[in-house]
Amino acid sequence: MMTTLAVAGFALLALAVAGVLYQSVGAARDARRFPPPGQLVDVGGHRLHAVCRGHGSPTVVLESAIAASSLSWARVQPPVARFTSVCAYDRAGLAWSDASRVPRTFARIVDELHEVLTQLNCAAPFVLVGHSFGVFVCLAYAVRYPEHAGGLVLVDPPSEWVRLDQRQVRLLQGGVLLSRFGALLARLGVVRICLALLTGGAPAAPRYFVKVFGPTVARTIERLVGEVRKLPPEIHPVVQTHWCQPKCFQAMADHMRVLPEATASAARIDTLGDVPLVVISSGDQNADVSAAHHALAQMSSRGRIVVASKSGHWVPYDEPELVVEAIREVVETVRRTGVIPSEASASRSASDSHAS
Repeated sequence: MMTTLAVAGFALLALAVAGVLYQSVGAARDARRFPPPGQLVDVGGHRLHAVCRGHGSPTVVLESAIAASSLSWARVQPPVARFTSVCAYDRAGLAWSDASRVPRTFARIVDELHEVLTQLNCAAPFVLVGHSFGVFVCLAYAVRYPEHAGGLVLVDPPSEWVRLDQRQVRLLQGGVLLSRFGALLARLGVVRICLALLTGGAPAAPRYFVKVFGPTVARTIERLVGEVRKLPPEIHPVVQTHWCQPKCFQAMADHMRVLPEATASAARIDTLGDVPLVVISSGDQNADVSAAHHALAQMSSRGRIVVASKSGHWVPYDEPELVVEAIREVVETVRRTGVIPSEASASRSASDSHAS
């Protein structure tokens, strides 16, 4: 009996060591194949990656979804760069950015965006464009730095998460645990093997995932891979390499952990003054979320809503041209009016932010 257990233990140890080596070799190869296309900016102990294109003012700032990166704007950034300067970046732990060395808070995420824009010498005001979780970052930035917020484009805001109920809290807690487990699997090379099987067209891969991870996780993996395939083909292997990194899963856990702080920040905002604002709502939203999107658009005297009737949540993938046109509209408004939030609303917003 002891001999059998010892053999089994040795076999598991050997598999773990082999997995770690497989992951290490693969990560080194990925780093050579896909170096960062932009700049690495030190924000105090770790570096964030930012890629800027185009020329002109105002600068458009692209803020990604919860576990997404600058790559998620691959169908939006190039056409925007034809009429103004536009920067996308990776929050800590995602894509080419370093993992954070300090505990994550939502306030720190907003401060790091400000530090990136400062070090890149981007001239304010900015047109802040956020998708999903990125909406919360853009709103918080506009409140904390009202003198820099020239306009907003908010893409499918996750309004159903603004006031969390107990079910959502449990979902977040479960998501944090799963993400941390995913980081462990990534270190052991399991994620790399699974993605290689799935993207390589192995017919048995989905059934294998169901057996190992359960049907919910398996469906999530397949759905995410399906969404990424909407991006330009040359982007697919780059996204896959980032998903193989343990830091990506840890960053996902960190973002879910700070989501209550992010939603509380959004819930405290009751006005956006006269900032030009376009809210893009996906065509598959229920009546409650749709109403919340309309209410958000009405927070600005210059706000309006656009319905992406052909899109699910990933509007930048499904209808990128709609996002580009909304950005163009806000950019032209800022250029035409030179609009900056009024001093009264700026003072109120700043005091609200400090109070929080």
